[in-house]
Amino acid sequence: MIRTDALDRLPVRTAVPALRQALDDRGVAVLCAPPGTGKTTLVPLVLAGLVGGGPARRVVVAEPRRIAARAAARRMAWLLGEQTGRRVGFTVRGERVVGRDTVVEVVTTGVLLQRLQRDQELAGVDAVIIDECHERHLDADTVAAFLLDVREALRPDLRLVAASATTDAQGWARLLGDAPVVEAQGVSHPVEVVWAPPVRPVRPPHGMRVDPALLTHVASVVRRALAERDGDVLCFLPGVGEIGRVAGQLAGVPAEVLQVHGRAPAAVQDAVLAGSSEGRRVVLATSVAESSLTVPGVRIVVDSGLAREPRTDHARGLSALTTVRASQAAGRQRAGRAGREAPGAVYRCWEQGEDGRLARFPSPEIKVADLAAFALQAACWGDPDASGLALLDPPPAGAMGAARETLTAVGAVDADGRVTDRGVRMSRLGLHPRLARALLDGAAEVGGRRAAEVVALLSEEPPREYGDDLAAALRTARRGGDGYAARWRQEVRRLSSSIEGSDEGSGRGGSDDAAVGLVAALAFPERVARARGEGAFLMASGTGAELRDGSRLRSAPWLAVAVADRPAHAASARVRLAAVVDEARLAAGHLRFSGEEVRWMDGDVVARSVERLGAVELSVRALKQPRPELVRAALVDGLGRDGLGLLRWTRETGQLRERLAFLHRELGTPWPDVSDGALLARTEEWLEPELSRARRRSDLARIDAGQALRRLLPWATGEAARLDELAPERIEVPSGSRIRVEYGAEQPVLAVKLQELFGLTETPKVAGVPVLVHLLSPAGRPAAVTADLASFWRDGYRAVRAELRGRYPKHPWPEDPTTVEATRFTSARLRRE
Repeated sequence: MIRTDALDRLPVRTAVPALRQALDDRGVAVLCAPPGTGKTTLVPLVLAGLVGGGPARRVVVAEPRRIAARAAARRMAWLLGEQTGRRVGFTVRGERVVGRDTVVEVVTTGVLLQRLQRDQELAGVDAVIIDECHERHLDADTVAAFLLDVREALRPDLRLVAASATTDAQGWARLLGDAPVVEAQGVSHPVEVVWAPPVRPVRPPHGMRVDPALLTHVASVVRRALAERDGDVLCFLPGVGEIGRVAGQLAGVPAEVLQVHGRAPAAVQDAVLAGSSEGRRVVLATSVAESSLTVPGVRIVVDSGLAREPRTDHARGLSALTTVRASQAAGRQRAGRAGREAPGAVYRCWEQGEDGRLARFPSPEIKVADLAAFALQAACWGDPDASGLALLDPPPAGAMGAARETLTAVGAVDADGRVTDRGVRMSRLGLHPRLARALLDGAAEVGGRRAAEVVALLSEEPPREYGDDLAAALRTARRGGDGYAARWRQEVRRLSSSIEGSDEGSGRGGSDDAAVGLVAALAFPERVARARGEGAFLMASGTGAELRDGSRLRSAPWLAVAVADRPAHAASARVRLAAVVDEARLAAGHLRFSGEEVRWMDGDVVARSVERLGAVELSVRALKQPRPELVRAALVDGLGRDGLGLLRWTRETGQLRERLAFLHRELGTPWPDVSDGALLARTEEWLEPELSRARRRSDLARIDAGQALRRLLPWATGEAARLDELAPERIEVPSGSRIRVEYGAEQPVLAVKLQELFGLTETPKVAGVPVLVHLLSPAGRPAAVTADLASFWRDGYRAVRAELRGRYPKHPWPEDPTTVEATRFTSARLRRE
């Protein structure tokens, strides 16, 4: 029986007529409704015609998280007076609860992506709602882009709603083709803000680490809030580990302590979302409770101010979640949870003055995450570089380049970026491409079941109490009775069934330890690491790695590192999960190199025959007769690294280069560009044949750079003969002296004693450019600077004369310097002559 009273209490019902009208007129709409208004539960039922009397339609609702998908489906089924699986069902990875009468299906965005790749028309689906699109998860952005493609090319009748819990919806409206924005007002009660910073400073988060002192403080704030106010407490923490530690510190509080996160058992999730009339509750939650879930009974929010976001270090091949300060938008969302049902309060565990310095919104995942899975989805969609996809933010070029390298290495795309048959199969496994590769190739090496077991461990990192040894974690999961082990077994079954019938091995991979190491190395070949002693390792990527004290892996000669992060300001990554791997079975073919290696190292050419795995050298011997072209390339690299100063430069050669740079700047072609970059790009034109004869650094020092530079002069046009005319080394001044011109500055400089320019009223020029005259005293010290001699004699000379004639009385200081003869000598010598 439909619960009409509960439906009527949902504030979003007032926006339903406008939403229906927008979809009838345009087929697209942005629905803006605060958390708890019913946008996730009432709107799908209305669009499906299950309530409100509209036409029957099949609706798919895409949620960013599995816990939210299950909760939304259960809530809608409850409103209809049914169990899930009848008219409302859900599908998440590894779990599907739908029936033949299901017309509203709640799925994760990842599931919808897979469905779109298999059936671009979404046959039988009339409307799609992308919920919580403001959170900017990568899958949600990708789903929206694909659906817009579908609407434009195949299904103009497909209705599309982007549902957001914030009012910042204009970007989505533009993306959907200036879609109407429909706003629903929530029932909001006042929320008092209580600033509750730690008494003593705490260390800022880095990587996955959170200062234990902050967690202790958060637990104390929860106790304080329970004592000061009535109602349930919702406490936001960045991750599962922090939730567990705070829960441990809340033993004995006069309330039931519950934990809500993606890994929590379904029974616990249901209990939290159902509410309770027996005593008070403290709900410790990740950001999943910001907008995706409604937790009844909450009057108090305690906000740690932290969140987790994905980050990728492309240079080191490390990607993981990292702890960050929560954005201002997240803070508002969290605080609003305290005012859903009655006036409430939010305790913020940071200084009020810090609040304005927080980021306004969370970072869009497309800007910070590993894009290998996104790039594979785009390639399968037929748009390898994603240039044709309607995205709020384009993917960063560097991240896409790294993603394409990964996909090429695992055989998912060809050299042109087009998806291969293998890539299509990998995309349908519901795994990151690295893990898909490990599953497919690992099955052939160690058997499908064991490959699936290891990949399931890698797809959801085991709890920290499982330890850092991946093989030991496998054995713990096999015999474990905790929630993680249950989910792991479910994922193993899913993965095993996905490769049934494929060409897989019979389990010839030997021991579990060997199998685990091999599969981990297949997934992360650049993280294969060789021991350097004292628990330190060097990964194939070139990054150092260290194990914690007491780890049984410290004695291993080789490791396959599955999870590592690099703390701020640390030189090495910290290994959090790894497996021993046999050097003889290292599966990193694209990283292996064997052959001649001639390169510039430590300031000279090093030639050797080398076998290495990425940055890890396996064997090295000196190479007595390296190939000349390799030596030449190494020398050019050395010139680029250490500078052209490796050649022999005299003062005259340096001045020649400055003269040529001046002519190129002022006159352009045919005068050559002699900057470092240009010279390095044209080594064959000016450094040959000397460069090809050189074998080491000392040979470079014997190359006359001046002679080499003259090869670049425009001899063919005859302009080379005008070098001294256009940019002379020296200029003859009225005294008869030939003064050197310096071309190193923006304007040529002529530094000359003032008396030597008497009688000269026009500033000298080179290549039509007036020189900058530095007028010197008789002792050679600067007296004045001018680019206009006539103006100086008229306006500036009098002051210089007044200052210097007493200091240098033996030198002439005429009142009108333009009418006397220039001289290098004193007045007495002039009289004698």
